[in-house]
Amino acid sequence: MGGQVVRVKVDAGKAAARTGNRAKTWKNMGLRQLRSRAHNAVDCFGNSYGDVHRFFATNPCRSLNRALFVLSEGSDTIVLSVSWVRMPNAAAAERLQTLADRHGTGNVSPIALSLLQVSGVGFTGHNYGSRRLGPLVVIAETEPVTGSPDPAFLDGIAEAAALLPPPRR
Repeated sequence: MGGQVVRVKVDAGKAAARTGNRAKTWKNMGLRQLRSRAHNAVDCFGNSYGDVHRFFATNPCRSLNRALFVLSEGSDTIVLSVSWVRMPNAAAAERLQTLADRHGTGNVSPIALSLLQVSGVGFTGHNYGSRRLGPLVVIAETEPVTGSPDPAFLDGIAEAAALLPPPRR
């Protein structure tokens, strides 16, 4: 996929994500949602690892919503993890985002891939997007399951997904 095509798809996906329309986000990016799973929790400490895990030991979150999506584009299959972390205040959210955005510092753990019948895939943090809105931090990561999707497209999917609102309870 050429750079211009990727940019157009990602821009269209981000525009739809800003309206909160997940189905239109995927459609605008040329993606089809195959499966998804969502989970709500309060325990960020128990659902994280690395330096982010240690951060939550002294900075507990207020809530954690996580979702896992299996998406396809042609012969490529992609798994997307999105976490919506609500902190007590904007300052704590900013510290969390700064930490999570540094590669190799850990993150919020994704929902178990086995729930969506996906195996042999590990999140590397290389295809990543995040945003902060007041006390809310959204972290999104993608990885290829099958095929060879363009790395810029994987990044774009994560960036668009980070703009989506949390799932409704």
